[in-house]
Amino acid sequence: MVTIRMARGGSKKRPFYKIVVTDSRKPRDSGYIERLGFFNPRATGQEVRLELKQDRVDHWIKEGAQLSTRIATLLKESAKAAA
Repeated sequence: MVTIRMARGGSKKRPFYKIVVTDSRKPRDSGYIERLGFFNPRATGQEVRLELKQDRVDHWIKEGAQLSTRIATLLKESAKAAA
């Protein structure tokens, strides 16, 4: 099954996540099909916290990709911010 989830990057105690489309059987940080954006939980001030290619997210959802629980929460958050 194809899943939209986060792959961790950054350094120790300074997480940075890529939002990716990947096969659900692959390990968290291994290869992915497509990168859809990023999430920076430690963003402050003018730094961007969440960036998504919404058209590509919609495309993958229509193709049957499942969302992780955290990604579903972030999508709701970004929809509220856009409205």
